[in-house]
Amino acid sequence: MMAETTATTPGKIILFGEHSVVYGQPALAVPIQHARAEAQITNGDPNTGLIIHAEDLNLNLTLKETAEHGLCQMARLVLDALKRDEPDIVIRVRSSIPIAGGMGSGAAVSAALGKALSEHLGEPLSPDRLSALVYEVEKIYHGTPSGIDNTVICFEQPVYFIKGQAVETFGVKKPFDLVIGDTGIPSLTKETVGAVREAWQANPQRYEAVFNEMGEIVRRARSAIEAGTLDEIGGLMNQNQERLRRIKVSSPELEMLIEAALDAGAAGAKLSGGGGGGNMIAFVEPEQVDEIGEALRKAGAVRVIHTVVG
Repeated sequence: MMAETTATTPGKIILFGEHSVVYGQPALAVPIQHARAEAQITNGDPNTGLIIHAEDLNLNLTLKETAEHGLCQMARLVLDALKRDEPDIVIRVRSSIPIAGGMGSGAAVSAALGKALSEHLGEPLSPDRLSALVYEVEKIYHGTPSGIDNTVICFEQPVYFIKGQAVETFGVKKPFDLVIGDTGIPSLTKETVGAVREAWQANPQRYEAVFNEMGEIVRRARSAIEAGTLDEIGGLMNQNQERLRRIKVSSPELEMLIEAALDAGAAGAKLSGGGGGGNMIAFVEPEQVDEIGEALRKAGAVRVIHTVVG
């Protein structure tokens, strides 16, 4: 084993297709490279086993005593996949990705740990194998996850994703700017996905009609991004947000930020992720970034992130 190993993985943001992706429709997501999770591994003392320090959560975990925790489950899945015994190592995990903000913090931390552990053991996992293991841990956090977080984070590329089908990466012909506004309110994906599932079970025809409309918006957005016809993107974001309102996953705080971005000149804005809280995204021109960021702060955003896609 190496003396020390460090691995990082990005956060992610969903551009289009949250919630409907759980019901077989496509979604588009991209990595957020400057918001990342990191796992650092050093060799431990003999017979101490595998120890995990989750610094942001102020947790100390061991495979022997806290095996049910998601990070321990990730470590165990990697060891089982590689057919390796528990090593005497210390894994320090940290992240700059907002927790419960729809940016894939849980998947990114699991992926960073799995990536570092497999590299430390001399058998780096391929992105598809790593993604499959992270998906198993995502079930603990989210119940019935779409699979999009683990996919975009482990492949570190923009993806077009349909549940149960092979991952498709897609090209970005012209880079474009997004401003992300964080409500500061946790967005618990498991809860919002569960609430939508209950509503869908009560009225499947109504909800599936909305999901079908979302799917068409996603397909049009992918075509526009690949063709570089970016003037379509803002309007498609607004259309996607209208459907998200219909399935009742928005919130007053998200709506305030969306309205602030549009009033400040953004071509489009929508929530991103589970909803109920978490983040919204605005499609902006480069020269609008500062002005729209300031408008979001005035409207209550606790954090504003600018990122360039492509």
